[in-house]
Formats: sequence, C-alpha cells, structure tokens
Amino acid sequence: MAVASRERVRRAAVKLFATKGFHGTGIRDLAQAAKLSSASLYHYMGTKEELLAEIMVDCLGRLLETAKATIDGVTDPAERLTRLVTLHVMTHARQPNETRVVDNEIGVLSPRLRRSVVQLRDSYEQLWSDAIDEGLRAGLFHTEQPGVTRIALLEMCNGVARWYSPRGALTLDDLAGHYVQLAMRVLGAPDRG
Repeated sequence: MAVASRERVRRAAVKLFATKGFHGTGIRDLAQAAKLSSASLYHYMGTKEELLAEIMVDCLGRLLETAKATIDGVTDPAERLTRLVTLHVMTHARQPNETRVVDNEIGVLSPRLRRSVVQLRDSYEQLWSDAIDEGLRAGLFHTEQPGVTRIALLEMCNGVARWYSPRGALTLDDLAGHYVQLAMRVLGAPDRG
C-alpha cells in the first residue's frame, strides 16, 4: 500500500509540476490529486522540494544511463549525435510531463538539492559536447560556437514536450529523423543521405 501511495504522489506531482509549476502547486492540490489527506501526504514524500528533486534525479538519471548505453561503442561523432538527438526527442515526446519538470523547474531548487540535479544534467550534456567537439576535430561539423550550438540543439529538442501529439502528421520515428536532419544542418554537417 505504501509503495502504491508513494507512486500516486509522484505521478500527481509530475503532472501538477508540469502544468502548474512548482510554485503554483499547493500541498492541498497534491494531496487531492494523489487522493490522500494533506497530513498523510508528508509520510510519502518529505517536503515538496525534496519530491521535486527526487523526480528530477530519477528522470535525469534514467536519461543519462540510456544515453550512455545508446552511444556505447559508437566512434563516429555524427552517429553518436544522431542517436542522442533521437533519444532526446523520443524521451520528450513520450514523457512530456517529466521532461518539462526537469527542463523548467531546476531554478526553484535550493543550492543543496540543485547540486545533484545539475551534476546529472551536466554529465548528460557532456555526451553532446563530446560528440560535437570530436565532429569538429574530424571536420564533420562546422560551427564557431559549439557550446551555444549544443544549447540551441537541446532547446530545440526540449520543445517537443510542449507540442508533440501522436495524432500529428509525423510518426515519432519520422519526427526524430527530421530533428536529426535539422541538427546536422545546424552543425554544418554534409548530407548523409
């Protein structure tokens, strides 16, 4: 029962934080959405900020581990970036609430809780930086601002969480493929066919 209630709290928090924001979500809102009393809510979550940090660490941790597995053994930087873009787009399309929380609410965390979230985010973004830097050294990519380009690509892919619908004109595979093409163009990569 405790595990089920804790998961209900987590699901409710993800949905509310994604739609109303951390500061816009009250404890009563969270208790009501989780079908618990406000008093019993703390038994399953600690503080609201700790719950937010836990959600972020879990989501980013899964993304980082999946990304590492996705590019493991891939030496071609363009292929690594292709896989990273595809993973990022698909994750944001399939888990829009979780990814919106991670992308938008990091600034509300206290420095103590923010530290572990930022470490995970930076480790994930380092995978992108490494692929871009290696692509530049190999002459595959052409940009004078690799750091800004990385941020622009991540922001472009993050937006999928706000607007993607499976009922749209493109399948998720086609959408990810199109984003890969856009990323390669932004990086000045030659058309790979």
